[in-house]
Amino acid sequence: MSRNAVIILSGGMDSTTLLYDLIEKKYTIHAVTFDYGQKHKKEISSATKTCERLKIPQKIIDANVLNDLAPSSLTRADWKVPEGNYADDNMKQTVVPNRNMVLLSLAAAFAIGIKANHLFYGAHSGDHAIYPDCRPAFVNAMTTAFHLCDWNDLTLVAPYLQMSKGDIVKRGLSLGVDYSNTWTCYKGGEKSCGKCGSCDERLAAFREAGVDDPLEYL
Repeated sequence: MSRNAVIILSGGMDSTTLLYDLIEKKYTIHAVTFDYGQKHKKEISSATKTCERLKIPQKIIDANVLNDLAPSSLTRADWKVPEGNYADDNMKQTVVPNRNMVLLSLAAAFAIGIKANHLFYGAHSGDHAIYPDCRPAFVNAMTTAFHLCDWNDLTLVAPYLQMSKGDIVKRGLSLGVDYSNTWTCYKGGEKSCGKCGSCDERLAAFREAGVDDPLEYL
């Protein structure tokens, strides 16, 4: 079977680790990165730097329509990014409605267009509670849809779906992932805030892995 694959590379920890993982597994990879009007655009430049370093072709897709259609604290300038733990109810403000279905569909169109057989994305177990489009049932439904949407069979793969973020860090360290060139903070400043749900989860993952986070925090 062909080893051609597309990965949705946000520039965050999970997708960057997955990219290194796929390289080790000898896939021929194309990366897709989305600009959907997110405040934390720094993740896009992190993704680009990683692709340049690893010599991976990257396509940046303009998905700013989500900024207009899908209200979220990640896309609306007048909405503050909430602080706290992902278990807190206010973290639902960071959900961009139907984002993953839209982005996966666009990535699938690209994958089918270049005759790739696999589409990878880095959803993990910590996402399930807050983001409905990271649940296993959603992934299974999209997998079925991609098998049916075109004559070129495309398999959606989310290999970290049952892993914790700490486990992903441990896997990344074994692969030599440069986590200093990843971005997680939702607020989009020059330094990570250390207070938003995304920063909180990242810091907890590094603690679980028993190593220091190489990023600077306010």
